[in-house]
Amino acid sequence: MNTFAKSVIFAAALAVGGVAMAQEPPVNIGQRHGNLREAQQLVREAFDDISNAQVDNDYALGGHAGRAKELLREASVELKLAAETSNYNQR
Repeated sequence: MNTFAKSVIFAAALAVGGVAMAQEPPVNIGQRHGNLREAQQLVREAFDDISNAQVDNDYALGGHAGRAKELLREASVELKLAAETSNYNQR
């Protein structure tokens, strides 16, 4: 593989990585729901670990790591909704 092709692949990997970093699941549950906040923090840590695994394996994981990250984003949203539902029900 020539130097130009390697440069293009490297640039594409950086672009993909930048998009993935921009979409990290937030930790946005307040202290009122400590268990849900902790769960959301663990989701974020798992997401970061998967991102590191993707880099370590040159993104050659058959799309499964990316799908796992999508599911973790969804889990984070569901945890936030659980906290909001609890807040609503306790009014």
